[in-house]
Amino acid sequence: MSHDTVLMFVNGQAMSGGPLNDALASARFVGPVRTAPAYRFFSFGDVFPGLAPVRDGGWSVPGEIYEMSYTELREKLLPREPAELELSVIQLEDGRGALSMVCRALPTGDTQAHEITAPGGWRQHLGEPAGSR
Repeated sequence: MSHDTVLMFVNGQAMSGGPLNDALASARFVGPVRTAPAYRFFSFGDVFPGLAPVRDGGWSVPGEIYEMSYTELREKLLPREPAELELSVIQLEDGRGALSMVCRALPTGDTQAHEITAPGGWRQHLGEPAGSR
């Protein structure tokens, strides 16, 4: 990895085959990964998911890691992310850090958001087999 690239964890529509994955077309797919068990996971109207870091009661959420340039992140991916999410640093299961979109706040008062924290992740929530996209 060069000084001009970052590791970006995606866990929803930007994963392989998803409608936002074209924003990662010039990024290098590193592989499937899981977060450290420190997150709750929410669905916003079954349109997109959001990670929420927690101190206790968190799960390890599956997703994918991409290596991408700051320019790709700034110009291709971030403009397509929903306003309910913000860029943050997360911890992966293997202890590495990565950038990811996370909930701006724990969405407990949002009527469109419901918790889907479980080991299966976004694709399982949508009823898709893992790797089906």
